Amino acid sequence: METSIHTIASNNLLILFSIVAMTGIVCSKLSEKINIPDVVLFLIAGIFIGPSVFKFIDISAYQIENQLILTFGSAFILYLGGKEISLKVLKNVRITVLLLSTLGVIVSTFMMKEVVGLTFEVSSMTALLSGAIIASTDPATLVPIFNSIKIKDKVKQTVISESAFNDATGAILTSAVLAIILSGKFSIKENLYSLSTMVIVGIIIGIMTGILLLKLVNDKPYGILKDFAPIISIISVIISYELSTKLGGSGYMSCFIVGIINGNKKNFNIWLTQKSYDADVHVVETLGTICRMMIFIILGSQVDLQILIKYFVPSVVSVICLIFIVRPVSVILCTIFDKNANWSKKEILFMMWVRETGVIPAALCGIITSMKIPGYEVISSVVFMTILITLIIQGSTTKYIANKLGLLELDNE
Repeated sequence: METSIHTIASNNLLILFSIVAMTGIVCSKLSEKINIPDVVLFLIAGIFIGPSVFKFIDISAYQIENQLILTFGSAFILYLGGKEISLKVLKNVRITVLLLSTLGVIVSTFMMKEVVGLTFEVSSMTALLSGAIIASTDPATLVPIFNSIKIKDKVKQTVISESAFNDATGAILTSAVLAIILSGKFSIKENLYSLSTMVIVGIIIGIMTGILLLKLVNDKPYGILKDFAPIISIISVIISYELSTKLGGSGYMSCFIVGIINGNKKNFNIWLTQKSYDADVHVVETLGTICRMMIFIILGSQVDLQILIKYFVPSVVSVICLIFIVRPVSVILCTIFDKNANWSKKEILFMMWVRETGVIPAALCGIITSMKIPGYEVISSVVFMTILITLIIQGSTTKYIANKLGLLELDNE
């Protein structure tokens, strides 16, 4: 009897995965036709195939699997975000990127805390958790957009680097706020110490794991695992996350650092054979696509339409404030101090506009929802509308705004 129950559960899980994967593939093909970011369609499709409409899938019956998908998926997406960063280009705009991914996230978090607190009349900790989740932008969405348009490299690398770094910062900040909510204790000294420990340990573990494991696939005599580069990439994410978490660090930061090292191998005197490099790129990109599909479709399936309708107006008001007040303020504060970058007004305006919300906020929201943290209905509504509105409006107008501001590389078009 026990075996048959386990067999039925396994079969149901396989069916659920197949439905999500096929839904993701259809949405991806459709997004190419109608020129809308695929993650928007993932979210909408998730609502339709979830319990709110057609009831094809219900992830609530698989809490462990849900947690696994969200945790590994967000860690792997951060790893991919790190791979997109060019240390060579980053050197010229490092102050702006550092400020945007630290001060910018903190400013956005606390400004959105006030916005959400006023529009929803929820507790300060629920509002703060909402702000922390939506404070970061999304490299998984921005990279495909920037790959499709020829924009000045300085601006492109700054926006992509910021999105990758602030995803890690947002994830750490969310974890810190969540820890305060669960423990019921708040001490500035203790929490600053905890936050600093998470960042420092996360960075150290990320560097050690990234370099040591990549050395094993190096095209040198000691690269004894050079034929297993894709597997080592996946294992490096798992090991760095788990080891960092066990030692009190941020697993998300570690995965992000491993990604930076992987994306800048030559700087660390690490070389892959062409065969290993090609295999790694194909496998990692495919797994990244699966993670994005799973995270967004599952998030959509967890949305309660009644709650979404109930909180629709305050959610939209919150997103409008984020786009037109919070983001401009944080960008101005983070660019005026970087005199070396010599930012023009048009470049600053462009960075104010480009701030799509995506995978990491979606994954973090999914974790909060599955844990049934007080106020999770408000948080899920705000996050869902933020992702939907920023991706549809800002994601689809990036090229138009860049062209109007004269930031496109016209000679390469």
